[in-house]
Amino acid sequence: MTLDRLPDLDPDAGEVLDAEVAVSDDVLVKAFALGPGAAIDPHTHDGATNVFHVLAGTVTVVRDGEEAQVSAPGVVFNERGQSHGARNETDDVAILTASLCPLPQ
Repeated sequence: MTLDRLPDLDPDAGEVLDAEVAVSDDVLVKAFALGPGAAIDPHTHDGATNVFHVLAGTVTVVRDGEEAQVSAPGVVFNERGQSHGARNETDDVAILTASLCPLPQ
């Protein structure tokens, strides 16, 4: 038996692969694998907080027009309604999870 829910995602350059890791009435956790040059476009969740956990590699986090590089292990807290996204500007795959809580109605 394994308790680890992190899927094995292996994206190509420019590709974003994602998978739901945990879903309940309270939270959604998704894993994202960003190939070199890939991006999660900035977006908002008006009714939910979003937390990125960078598990491998380095991502450039874009939040409300500001940018910062975050390397594993790293955590980025995005408030409700705050624009956020990430891109991989490296030659290696970057892995992060995004937790959304509470789930939007």
